[in-house]
Amino acid sequence: MTTSSAPSEPVPVPIRVLLPGDQDVVGRLWSKRQVRDGWLYEVGLPAYRNGPGDTVEPAEHRVWVRAPQHVQPLDGVSYDGVPVEYLEKPSVVERELGPRRPAGWVLAKAGGRGPGRGTVHAVDCAEAPAGAPVLILEHALDVAQHPGTRLCSLCGAAAELDPVLKGFDRGFDGED
Repeated sequence: MTTSSAPSEPVPVPIRVLLPGDQDVVGRLWSKRQVRDGWLYEVGLPAYRNGPGDTVEPAEHRVWVRAPQHVQPLDGVSYDGVPVEYLEKPSVVERELGPRRPAGWVLAKAGGRGPGRGTVHAVDCAEAPAGAPVLILEHALDVAQHPGTRLCSLCGAAAELDPVLKGFDRGFDGED
């Protein structure tokens, strides 16, 4: 969901657009959009198009470009009135804890015979095998209970699954 501070009728303002091949042109800035990794600017570039018959008429080609890599402000131009589309503000949980990890666990099977031999990892763990099937909580707990299966402490699978396996009270009040 996005929120917008855009007026009903946007009025474009001039902006320098950096083109490939060390070229630049003055285009028109129509709007700005915040994205997760920065900003995109909707710019209109001057062009020509074929009109009726053999005529050629002025036109504008609109494109979204990255800022500041592809645009520069012009001296004396105010960009305060340009419509801006902001990302929805992250929740308090997201701000404090960061982005949510993908759900699920995977089993990295170890050599040898028998069920449950290996290590349970979080899906995004660097040690998790690529292409392994994702286990839901119940299946990950079943696999983790087998002798010979260990829980990865690097990715937090141990911290997430151990309390469920052994009970949440374990480790409190001086217990191990």
